[in-house]
Amino acid sequence: MAISSCRSFSGYKPCKKFEICDSSCPHKDIPQSSLLVVHLGALGAVVRSTSLLKSIKRKYPSSMITWVTDAPAHHLLKDHPGIDRVLTTSEADLLQLSALEFEVAFVIDKSLKAVGVVKRTTVDQVFGFKVNTLNGAIVPATEAANELWNLGLDNRKKFFVNQKPETRLIAEALELPYQRDEYWLPLSSIETQQREHRRSQWLKDKKYIIGLNTGCATVIPYKKLTVEYHRKMIQALQAKFEDAQIVLLGGPEDTERNQQIAEGLSVISSQTTSGLRDGLVSVAACDIVITGDSLGMHMAISQRKEVIAWFGPTCAHEIDIYDRGAKILTQSPCAPCWKRACEKDIMCYDQVSLAEILNAVESSRTNCLFGGSASVDSLAEAL
Repeated sequence: MAISSCRSFSGYKPCKKFEICDSSCPHKDIPQSSLLVVHLGALGAVVRSTSLLKSIKRKYPSSMITWVTDAPAHHLLKDHPGIDRVLTTSEADLLQLSALEFEVAFVIDKSLKAVGVVKRTTVDQVFGFKVNTLNGAIVPATEAANELWNLGLDNRKKFFVNQKPETRLIAEALELPYQRDEYWLPLSSIETQQREHRRSQWLKDKKYIIGLNTGCATVIPYKKLTVEYHRKMIQALQAKFEDAQIVLLGGPEDTERNQQIAEGLSVISSQTTSGLRDGLVSVAACDIVITGDSLGMHMAISQRKEVIAWFGPTCAHEIDIYDRGAKILTQSPCAPCWKRACEKDIMCYDQVSLAEILNAVESSRTNCLFGGSASVDSLAEAL
């Protein structure tokens, strides 16, 4: 008799893991609980929340996990070894969700949309955030989420009092065991081959690769340096680190800008229009990544790169780079601010010390050449 409760059983086609579906199957895996993760938010934040999967598995060791996110973030989570089902907020996917039931839902976003996703299914218990149905306000689902919720309501606490990284705040808000877990976003075997091929092509006669992630999302455009600053940085890097290959990283919105940055300079421009997973492969091919607080930064953290991240409008203490690299803070006295618009004559991105970046690259270069960081592949194997 078919084992219909198995994690791999679909009910409409043969299983790929074993030709006979019965109790003799060596891959038989019966989950003991069904969990829902709802994180729709920014792409980088979704990458960061992959760190939660390890603590979820510790608390619910035989769980089946469904993750709902906004497109195109589902491409980043596709075929993830720790996620059983990835759905988007499309109506077709929400119809699938409505056919399921869950013991627990983790609502990470503080938004009506995220809470509305939960309303489309059946859930016994919610951690994270819920809604006051009277006025539509987002409130903590349990007392454990109070700290993270309150930080969003008080800029002084968020900017200057809190010292916890967001990874810890979210885990505690969801009542998950926090152990400073790494991001968990492994490459597939094919992507690993692509990374090595790309790395070989880029390195040539150089010893290591410095990736410059040049862009950011449009929500806070001041999280990226100017074209002129990037060109100045490249010239300084090449003068000081002759054994480094410089590669420009970015997405479709950065294509024209990267062309402007690269004009007349001996740099490699990575492909920017081949999708999120291809961008992840490019980041993984680098040794050091210099970046603003952006998706590229989170990708670099997920691939265990030496990350040199500069911060202007956002909070550096909320980001955990896991002791690999350095955080460079703007010298602007009004940072952080989280403002989406600014009219100051001298912007925070104009007040980022190039000398600090170069010093950080020197330290990371030493780690790459003589120390080395464990690869994300070894992390995946350990899990």
